[in-house]
Amino acid sequence: MNVLEDFFRQAALRPDAVALRDGEDFRTYGCLARTVDEMASELRRGGFLECGMGHVPRVALKCPNGIDHVVLALAIVRAGGCLVPVPTELRPHECEELLARTGCGVVVEAGRADANATVDGCSSRVVRVVGDSGRPVPEEEFAALRPAVIRFSSGTTGDSKGVVLSHRALIERMASANRRLGVTAADRVLWVLPMAHHFAVSVLLYLSQGATTVLCASRMADGMLDAALLHEVTVFYGSPFHMAVLAAEGSGRAWPGLRLAVSTAAPLREDVARAFLARYGMPVTQGFGIIEAGLPLLNTRNAVSNPLSCGAPDDFEVKLISGGCEGDEGEVWIRGPGMFDAYLSPWQPREALFADGWFQTGDLAVREGDGGIRITGRLKSVINVGGMKCFPEEIEAVLSAHPGVLDCRVSGRPENRWGMVPHAEIVPVDAINPPRESELTAYCNRFLSAHKVPVAYHFVEAIEKTASGKIKR
Repeated sequence: MNVLEDFFRQAALRPDAVALRDGEDFRTYGCLARTVDEMASELRRGGFLECGMGHVPRVALKCPNGIDHVVLALAIVRAGGCLVPVPTELRPHECEELLARTGCGVVVEAGRADANATVDGCSSRVVRVVGDSGRPVPEEEFAALRPAVIRFSSGTTGDSKGVVLSHRALIERMASANRRLGVTAADRVLWVLPMAHHFAVSVLLYLSQGATTVLCASRMADGMLDAALLHEVTVFYGSPFHMAVLAAEGSGRAWPGLRLAVSTAAPLREDVARAFLARYGMPVTQGFGIIEAGLPLLNTRNAVSNPLSCGAPDDFEVKLISGGCEGDEGEVWIRGPGMFDAYLSPWQPREALFADGWFQTGDLAVREGDGGIRITGRLKSVINVGGMKCFPEEIEAVLSAHPGVLDCRVSGRPENRWGMVPHAEIVPVDAINPPRESELTAYCNRFLSAHKVPVAYHFVEAIEKTASGKIKR
């Protein structure tokens, strides 16, 4: 069982079909498959991937979005390595920490000359040996999983354990996700997310189905829409940020071929969903995606009437637990196909973590009347105000709807009387004439209980986000 089998099958059946487009550059399935095989052979011949009984080398990939990223990622897996994507936003010391924690002895890079590197004759691809970095896992146990990818969540390494995904897990979760997405060889998917965070299921899924992935580097609405219309894109997979900027695009151009717009990575705001529907005549379909499980939920039935829902479970089981009891509100527990195999650092096999197969996500949700799941916040982000709980996400949703607020972040701050109270950082629409604090308080009082209303507002230039569009907390 190998996660690349379906991609190579597509390449054999449809070698002239376009697999990837990046501006004027493109690769057919046949060309991409040959290039991947050539690069995989180069890695093996160079002795960079010493695979053997009881050992699967972990290989870091440092490469920005683009065709090179796809080629190198596939080649590492094809050569028998375990891919460790390195997010491009990491600082040098964070990169070194990631290498140390994963035990990567090899780094594959693109587009950089290096006196200590091996460069193939066809491009600027670089393979750099960094030496034995500790090998912090039980090698035979790790190899027995048949690992394909290790991914750290949210663009950070400090509190993330590293999620190990086997070939089996990736195959199962791609099949599960595509039961909801329905991607086929007729689709052209617009890609705007960072590959280091999202490659393992989404891009691999598109390649396994024979679809065309259209790469778009622009974060501006006109650039994304230009690419979508030029290449007749049918599927768009982005974050709430991308949905918001596209909804506000002012040219009035239609997007006639769009059949599915999926929002993931962070909670979708209702005003953004309504604006996108009004602008393009297509609802935003919200998904619940986590690296430990893939895409277990997708709102395929009620995206128009209830855009904040992540949909009802199908091949995944979901229960909501609060105070040790199951109900219609609480922490999301899930189990289903394609669950992750282990945490890498410290080493924790899945079987040692799960209770009867149930994974505790740390997300909080309510089950709605139609059976759909609506995410309300994160367990760790709860602000406890004198024994009463409130969630930053709920307060942020209200503040974001204020006409004078461009972006915001809410956090809990210590306070002598109540223990914790909510504070809000605000990016105003007009930095010269921001909304008055009294105005924001009055606005929040219209929609929130008194203990949820921020006690202070701080105006800032920007809210720091992860590469996948989540607010950094």
